[in-house]
Amino acid sequence: MTGVTSDVELEITGMTCASCANRIERKLNKLDGVVATVNYATEKAKVTYPERLSAADLIGTVRQAGYDAVLPSATVESDAEQTDDDPTRALRHRLLISAALSAPVVAMAMVPALQFTYWQWLSLTLAAPVVVWGAWPFHRAAWVNLRHGTTTMDTLISMGVLAAFGWSLYALFWGTAGMPGMTHVYELTVERTDGADNIYLEAATGVTTFLLAGRYFEARSKRRAGAALRALLELGAREVAVVRDGPDGPVEERIPTDQLLVGMRFVVRPGEKVATDGVVEEGSSAVDASMLTGEAVPVEVGVGDPVVGATVNSGGRLVVRATRVGADTQLAQMARLVEQAQNGKAQVQRLADRISGVFVPIVIALAVATLAGWIVAGAGLPAAFTAAVSVLIIACPCALGLATPTALMVAPVEEPSSAS
Repeated sequence: MTGVTSDVELEITGMTCASCANRIERKLNKLDGVVATVNYATEKAKVTYPERLSAADLIGTVRQAGYDAVLPSATVESDAEQTDDDPTRALRHRLLISAALSAPVVAMAMVPALQFTYWQWLSLTLAAPVVVWGAWPFHRAAWVNLRHGTTTMDTLISMGVLAAFGWSLYALFWGTAGMPGMTHVYELTVERTDGADNIYLEAATGVTTFLLAGRYFEARSKRRAGAALRALLELGAREVAVVRDGPDGPVEERIPTDQLLVGMRFVVRPGEKVATDGVVEEGSSAVDASMLTGEAVPVEVGVGDPVVGATVNSGGRLVVRATRVGADTQLAQMARLVEQAQNGKAQVQRLADRISGVFVPIVIALAVATLAGWIVAGAGLPAAFTAAVSVLIIACPCALGLATPTALMVAPVEEPSSAS
């Protein structure tokens, strides 16, 4: 036996791709006796740790990896207060502005008829804000990862965008791309050049805009996937009328549901929700339990019958004695099962995480090898750098780490049929 262990769920912030989740998971699992699973889609880590460690030790390990973590209890209230806020609003604004600036840059680069005199300088003016401000989330994440001696998808994105933009600056100011009348010529033949007469601003802005779009739709899918869980938790009653003994007999007092204790008696009038799990002590009625059973026909209950929290009293007045409150109720257990299902990882998702964890360093190594190979072959530094930049630009596979967890999280679950 390894001793007593505890389970904790941490909410992770700062992750930007699946390789981030893979890095945090590896860091946590390096701790002796710790078994951790980090899900990028839900931004949560489920950790089993021995009694000699604490949650603070786990949070410290996550922070040493360059990310942040908090206990769910520290954010439940703020999440409830911010249910109506749109966390994707800032990302949407960044995407829309970047798309508006990128569209003419791509159009001028792809349509020769739009390439008027000095069009390349207008492209530079429009592309600069996209590369600097639009791609800032990628640059910031890449810098944080660099400080911690690691690489992620953001490293690849930042390097590719900056390389394309930097080469364009070189071609404009020190090459021939800045000359009046410069055009992008499209031919069906392949000819080696030093690249000093070509700019790649459309690649830098296009990659940035498309990846911002991917991040935006990713954030939307996460928000929608969590909407069902939030809706489930909001099914419960907010207030409850408890029965207390007064000098002239029993009196009713309305209190918040979270103040309800086991053994308290409370009243459920027609049309009200049952505040928590309990047993009927007075009255009889029909209770709508469709949220629990899926059956549209109300269930008749009377004295001694159990009732479940969040079901609706459809008929007469009931007096119920609470038997389970808070996290012990059936509704809370249902929500916990849904959350555990979302936090779990399928085998295909683990494979995608492992691939994304090694993909970035492999691509960077390939880019360096391409640069060295072209130089050794005598093609010259400009041509070699152009080939290396091409490797970086085309190797931004954020969908590798995004598609699998998002698809698994939002896919409908099919109930197994049972023979009667």
